[in-house]
Amino acid sequence: MKLTVFGATGGIGQEIVRQGLAAGHQVTAVVRDPARFTVEGERLEVRQADLTAPETLRGAVAGRDAVLSGLGARSRADAGIAARLTRSVLAAMEAEHVRRLLVVSAAPLGPVPDGHTVLDKTMLAIINSVLKDVYDDLRVMEGDLAASATDWTSVRPPKLTNKPVTGRYRSVVGGSPPRGRSLARADVAHAMLAMIDDPATVKQGVGVAY
Repeated sequence: MKLTVFGATGGIGQEIVRQGLAAGHQVTAVVRDPARFTVEGERLEVRQADLTAPETLRGAVAGRDAVLSGLGARSRADAGIAARLTRSVLAAMEAEHVRRLLVVSAAPLGPVPDGHTVLDKTMLAIINSVLKDVYDDLRVMEGDLAASATDWTSVRPPKLTNKPVTGRYRSVVGGSPPRGRSLARADVAHAMLAMIDDPATVKQGVGVAY
């Protein structure tokens, strides 16, 4: 398949690119700073683009089978970036009639799963309070996805780690895995690539966790 990856210099984005190339896909990595991008491959194209300008992104998404985005805030100070930049991606995709889009969101945006203990619920409330601005940004992003013409999927992992890919994790369409407390960035990427052709995930939030 022909894939475009936004946020390709981030932890999840770089993993999507690496794993996509390893699976034989043709991958276009869209970056703001090529110096920060270290992945190489025969089927890789690297494009530098202004992510705030949809017109400059059209060439990066035209003719692609799917677009995958690792865009998001890296800290509370970045809150707002996910919705703003994803809006540019949506505009470019809609202009080029490209439909399949997968993005990274977060587990707290999904429903609280059955089996959560009082401690789990308390910790979730604390996390929601501390990262309120970040999660509000993601809620706006998901609202924009729902209003778009794309066949979107919002992948919602819990705490992210830098462990190697395992390919062994749980996923719940429209929900969250019970007691799912962490997931490696590499396995988030693995899940996103696996969902590209899964019709059950279209226009859905999908919880993923170990």
